[in-house]
Amino acid sequence: MNPLGRMLVWISGASAGLGAALAATIPFDADLVDISRRGGTPGAFHVAVDLADPASWPVVADDFDRRLSTFDGDTVVFIHNAGTLTPLGSAGRVDTEEYTRNVLLNSASAQVLGQAFLQAVAGKPYHQHLIMVSSGAAKNPHEGESSYCAGKAGIDQWVRTVGLEQDRRSPYCRVISVSPGAVDTDMQAELRASTEDQVPDAQHFRELDAQGLLAKPEDVARSIWSLLDRDLPNGTVLHISDVT
Repeated sequence: MNPLGRMLVWISGASAGLGAALAATIPFDADLVDISRRGGTPGAFHVAVDLADPASWPVVADDFDRRLSTFDGDTVVFIHNAGTLTPLGSAGRVDTEEYTRNVLLNSASAQVLGQAFLQAVAGKPYHQHLIMVSSGAAKNPHEGESSYCAGKAGIDQWVRTVGLEQDRRSPYCRVISVSPGAVDTDMQAELRASTEDQVPDAQHFRELDAQGLLAKPEDVARSIWSLLDRDLPNGTVLHISDVT
């Protein structure tokens, strides 16, 4: 991949897991912004927010606007990767406050920040990319992960709809959703550590690890970056295996 000119990239959840791998494998020179609680991403600006708190969303929107107000480069990218599995367990049995935070982060923050990014780049004369990191859980229900599954399904439908809308605009933002598959991250470790009472299929996730079937985050990240060079229709929802 050899994009020309200056680039500006935001990654939510860039301090750990797939987000950290995305930050570490950017295949071009770019100003990088890490949207996360912890920060610490090498070479990145840090927007310190807890995306499960709605009060943080205007902070991110303001950062989009502020940086874009002086940006004179060629390409801007926002990858919304932040997400959580907590709390694992059946709806109606888990902690309500934790469940609410899960819904706000996995579902609401994705749509609100996506809207804010689209608003910030509207009419701007550079290439625009919005990538939502989804999950196979958007299609396949997993007991013990109801809010996570619903959140990812919502992301996919949001992308399909917004892709149609963006096709009517010029310039437009290319919006896609990608499911990374089973990746060796803390989320997978959390699933392996769960009990069968929390996640009845917990043994399946232990077997994936034991059989060496978890992808390396860096490999998945490179495949995601390659999507910027692919001629994908706006609103595409795909699995990473479709491009590797």
